[in-house]
Amino acid sequence: MIIRLQILPQTLIPNFPELRSSPKILKTPNNPRNNNHKSQLLEGFTPLKSRTTSPPLPTIIGSDSGLLFREKLIYLEKLNIDSRKALEQNPNFRSVSLDSIKSVEKCLYSMGIERSDMGRIFSMHPQLLTCDIHTDLYPVFEFLLNDVKISFSEIRKSVIRCPRLLICSVRDQLRPTLYFLRRLGFVGQNAISCQTTLLLVSSVEDTLIPKLDYLQSVGFTYRETIKMVLRSPGLLTFSVANNFKPKVEYFLNEMEGDLGELKKFPQYFSFSLEGKIKPRHRLLVEHGLSLSLPEMLKVSDGEFSDRLMEMRLRTINGKLSFYWEPTNLSNGFHDSMNKGNSAMAGLLKDRFHLKELVHQT
Repeated sequence: MIIRLQILPQTLIPNFPELRSSPKILKTPNNPRNNNHKSQLLEGFTPLKSRTTSPPLPTIIGSDSGLLFREKLIYLEKLNIDSRKALEQNPNFRSVSLDSIKSVEKCLYSMGIERSDMGRIFSMHPQLLTCDIHTDLYPVFEFLLNDVKISFSEIRKSVIRCPRLLICSVRDQLRPTLYFLRRLGFVGQNAISCQTTLLLVSSVEDTLIPKLDYLQSVGFTYRETIKMVLRSPGLLTFSVANNFKPKVEYFLNEMEGDLGELKKFPQYFSFSLEGKIKPRHRLLVEHGLSLSLPEMLKVSDGEFSDRLMEMRLRTINGKLSFYWEPTNLSNGFHDSMNKGNSAMAGLLKDRFHLKELVHQT
């Protein structure tokens, strides 16, 4: 723990040249010799003023400082915040008062953010614990309400979705990005809402423009790119290296897709390449089937399995209908056996025996 020494006021420090007791002078009235001796002893000393009883000097190291620090740690624990992580990322927490920390909580609560949300917010950005609510927080809320036109009831949604808003500078980050997005077309029905305020924390030069440039380098025109991001704003939150590039390469090379499909379904980039796109595409290829991107990706795993099974059954039924024709039944059965298609042969054989049983009865 860093201990800060306190400098005592000068009025409380006696004017001694060094810490030692003054010599005791015996009072002997009408004795000039003693008086001369007394004046010699007191030479070089500043006469002391009469001292009254004063309160004890403040303790430099005491139990109070430890108790106050303990109270702050308990406060963090009640908010489900890792105190060790908070101290590592924000050393100023040691010196700030508990009342100052609670003022931040009260400010957030006044804007509709519940106490249960604050643990996650402070854990993500511990610097908020020691921020100045008047210079750091209120300007952000005023910007969201007045500039972005977010309603008060949606402030909580914006902050919960992107707590980083609270640590961004309105002048240097939020307002310039808002102006850029509006020039792109985020106005009217496409205006920034509580669902898209997270775009405001992105750097225009380092994040947004490079993503737009990459989409155009793939083959989309500027107008097509803008139309895609307006339709699916989440595109501006994806990484070029970790999202756009590998998914575009798989779509064009492995799936042999057409850019027109991506124009119609830009949500393709929001699905996991390894978790959903590749496994489902490979299943379709394995069974000689195909689906459009929305049909392949928008359904749940269970619905996709049901759809795949239904398509396989339709394919099998189509082949069975061909073999069930009187002129093709016998030849079709033997051809299937010769080709080693045991599954198809089994189905044909079962249906052939079933027809014989019906005739016998």
